[in-house]
Amino acid sequence: MTAKHTSPPVPTAPWTVPLAEGPLRPSVDRAFALLFAGIGSVGYGALVRIEPDARGHGTHEQLGMEACGWPLQYGIPCPTCGCTTAACQLVHGRIVDAFVTQPFGAAVAAFGLLLAVHATLCLLRGRSFVDLLVRFAFWRWIGGGLLLLLASWGYKYLTWPHP
Repeated sequence: MTAKHTSPPVPTAPWTVPLAEGPLRPSVDRAFALLFAGIGSVGYGALVRIEPDARGHGTHEQLGMEACGWPLQYGIPCPTCGCTTAACQLVHGRIVDAFVTQPFGAAVAAFGLLLAVHATLCLLRGRSFVDLLVRFAFWRWIGGGLLLLLASWGYKYLTWPHP
């Protein structure tokens, strides 16, 4: 007698579930997906139109924001110094430069762009956007993000041009 070999069913997309099976009402899930896709598109559109500042910080001034007061007041970079420059470099395809400029800013920008792409794909494919987000180990991501922010600030301080 021969044993019959059956393989387990292969899920089509294990990282998402159909919209109707998501943790929220479909209309609320769609609203979140539209919000994140919109924020990502606007952010990308704003950053792709400006040039990263050669100093490694100050790119936000091209968006009409004030110059950062930390370097003027204390002579050191602020915790997020260079984040906009890193994000701008990332959307211009200069990925290594982005992480060298400000690792935290590059990581947040990459995560934001990936989240916007995921939201758009969920909208197009009828999948739940929120389902994946609720399965993340939220506090681990927050803790890891805070550690990366502090490490990036230290790195930025060490590479800051001191007089």
